[in-house]
Amino acid sequence: MARWGAERPDLDAEPLQVLSRVSRLARHLDRARTAAFASHGLQAWGFDVLSALRRQGPPYQLSPGALLRATLVTSGTMTNRIDRLAEAGLVSRHPDPQDKRGVLVTLTPCGRAAVDAAFEDLLRSERKLLTGLDRSQRRELAALLRILLAPFDASQPPDTSR
Repeated sequence: MARWGAERPDLDAEPLQVLSRVSRLARHLDRARTAAFASHGLQAWGFDVLSALRRQGPPYQLSPGALLRATLVTSGTMTNRIDRLAEAGLVSRHPDPQDKRGVLVTLTPCGRAAVDAAFEDLLRSERKLLTGLDRSQRRELAALLRILLAPFDASQPPDTSR
C-alpha cells in the first residue's frame, strides 16, 4: 500500500487493503476445498450437485432443472454432470411420478456417504482457515461479507434448494 501511495499518490488505493486480501484468501480456500473434495474422489462441481441433493433431506432428490438453478449452470452442463455422477454410482435417475416426461435425480447411498465425508473434511479445513478469529469476529466478518455480496446475490435467481 505504501509503495502504491508513493508511486500513485493521485489514486486512493484503499480498496486493495480489503479486496486483495479477499482474493488471496479465496485462493487458499480454493486449495483447501479442492483437497477436501479430492480425498473423496470429488471435484468442486460434483460436491455442488451432491450437496444440493443432500440438503433436500430424504429422499434426496431434485429435478435436473432444480439442480441447475441450485448450482447456476446451463442445462447442457448439468446433464453432463449428472451423467458423470451417475456413471460413478453417486446419483441415479428415476421417472418423476408427478411428470411423466420428467426425471428425478436421486442421491445414492454411496453418493450420500461421499458428500457427507467431503463435507466433514471441508468444515475441518475451513475451521483451520478461521482459527485466527474468535466466534464474535467470525460472525462480524460473515455479516460484512454478506453486505458486500448482496448486490451480486440480488442479480442471481434465488436458490430454492438451500
